[in-house]
Amino acid sequence: MPTALQMASDDAALVAAVKRSRKLLNRRAMVAAVASAVPVPGLDWAVDAALLSRLIPEINAEFGLTPEQLDRLTPNKREQIQKAVAMVGSVLIGKFISRDLVIKAASTIGVRLTSKQAAKFVPLAGQAISAAVGYAAIRYFGEEHIRDCVRVAQTAGLLPPPHPPDTARERRARVQA
Repeated sequence: MPTALQMASDDAALVAAVKRSRKLLNRRAMVAAVASAVPVPGLDWAVDAALLSRLIPEINAEFGLTPEQLDRLTPNKREQIQKAVAMVGSVLIGKFISRDLVIKAASTIGVRLTSKQAAKFVPLAGQAISAAVGYAAIRYFGEEHIRDCVRVAQTAGLLPPPHPPDTARERRARVQA
């Protein structure tokens, strides 16, 4: 199966959106790994749900697929996107993302998350395994979502919006440099 970057290789705007999305995904997956290593039962599930409920809308925004961005499109373009979303089968594109929706969608990686819980109870090695599984699970889920976004954008002929404005943190970092 081709990666999202390979799928978008013929469109520079999509490639840029994939790269920005992967950067977001890598950061969140590292946080998930750290949370998974903490030997507190249930903490990682809560952190994963919170991370994904923020990550998915940010990835959607990179591709112009948030509910607000879709509302600004013409009715004809919105209909094309809705058809593309239905064809891809994603429940996370163009919708308000709640933790319940993320948990429901994350059931596809539930076996990995359950093994992560079990591994926590093995001293040291179990925590490392749990962290690795937590990282891999979030990466897998995020990569699948990025691929879905690329498929929808290509099918509907949607151009991703220009790079969103810098966050306050990015502006401060640029000023300090």
